[in-house]
Amino acid sequence: MVDEDKQTEIAEQESNTSAETMNLNDNSEVNAQVVDSTSSSGETTGEENTVAAAFEQGQQQLAELTAQVESLKSQLEERTSQYIRIGADFENFRKRTQKEKEEIEQKIKRDTITELLPVVDNFERARSQIKPQTDAEMTIHKSYQSVYKQMVDTLKRLGVSAMRSEGSPFDPNYHEAVMREPTDEHPEGTVLEELVRGYFLGDRVLRHALVKVAAAPEPGETSAASDTE
Repeated sequence: MVDEDKQTEIAEQESNTSAETMNLNDNSEVNAQVVDSTSSSGETTGEENTVAAAFEQGQQQLAELTAQVESLKSQLEERTSQYIRIGADFENFRKRTQKEKEEIEQKIKRDTITELLPVVDNFERARSQIKPQTDAEMTIHKSYQSVYKQMVDTLKRLGVSAMRSEGSPFDPNYHEAVMREPTDEHPEGTVLEELVRGYFLGDRVLRHALVKVAAAPEPGETSAASDTE
């Protein structure tokens, strides 16, 4: 009997020990799970912080790059504007220089031709006043007239043209009145005679024509003319 009681007591102790051991094992597993969960949570938080830091750094780099792009765009616009202004200034300078060059060439041309016009005037006076009588005189006349014709043709090629003033109304833009002749045969202000021929160079006056202009007759002259009739 005693032996059975001891065996029963030993069996209960072993059972209790086994239960305690199982409880300890269960607690160890729970603690391990808690530790694992805590460790996993810590790792996740660290990764999130790393991602956030990388994102912030990327944002800063993007902002810096955007600022650099805007700065480069501003510099490009400024350089483009400077280039356009320089191009416009150069074009204006080219046009102004070309215009000045043309004006200088035109002035030289006008001055040179103006110096030659008195020679043309002398040829024309000679042609109107000299009447060759002999064959020798006619030969001389033809020779200088050929020179005159050559000079006139050259002036025409340069753009010189003669005015035709006789019979036209007096115009101070083209004529210079050096004589006035009272007459009732022509309206007052009519060019009666071209004393020195005027010339154009292109569409501009090269030399004004010296002319005699019709004036209104004096009252006494009109009465005298009526009495005579």
